[in-house]
Amino acid sequence: MNIHLEAKKGDIAETVLVPGDPLRAKWIAETFLEDSFCYNNIRGMLGFTGTYRGKRVSVQGTGMGIPSTLIYCQELLETYKVQNLIRVGSAGAFQPELKLMDIVIAMSASTNSSLNRAVFGNADFAPTADIDLLLKAINFAEKNTIPFHAGNVLSSDFFYDEKPDYFKQWAKYGVLCAEMETAAIYTLAVKFGVKALSILTISDSLVTTEEISAEMREQKLNEMVEIALNSF
Repeated sequence: MNIHLEAKKGDIAETVLVPGDPLRAKWIAETFLEDSFCYNNIRGMLGFTGTYRGKRVSVQGTGMGIPSTLIYCQELLETYKVQNLIRVGSAGAFQPELKLMDIVIAMSASTNSSLNRAVFGNADFAPTADIDLLLKAINFAEKNTIPFHAGNVLSSDFFYDEKPDYFKQWAKYGVLCAEMETAAIYTLAVKFGVKALSILTISDSLVTTEEISAEMREQKLNEMVEIALNSF
């Protein structure tokens, strides 16, 4: 079943960048892709396909949180046979060394969601990045002297947590930052036998309470997108 994407067969490339914000998808298409066209506008969840340095690539908004992300990624994988999902999103820092606009490459994703408990019962499944995409992203960042951090991130079901210090326990165990989608993307990728990677930009810090503007979240994340476009 495919009811959230109106793309025709062949409209969507094998590699799709998946930001949560559909306006970030629009900005990526307009800024980085050549000959791009919009293939989806259902519910305002914009999707585009174009080329980047001769490579065909799509970019599809997924909305915020695991449930919304599961809907769009499931349809991309099941109906359109996408082979690479690369998240380009924002995150909140848990560690003091992470500054605003720093890049985080998610090697794995912890979560407080029951996403995988529904499948594995009381056991914890640990979804991880694809090694090929991960190494290509790291190599590109190093070659182009783009600083980055790599490690475990938290895919949280809560944007506004009732416990303001909740992040400290995660930070104690080395988790770098919080976002809301990576665990879902990595899990679906394994289920469908495809590749996935999540690249994040620090938009706020739970340590210092600093944050970037909404405009910067939408339109000023160039380095993250460049890494993503050169990781497949």
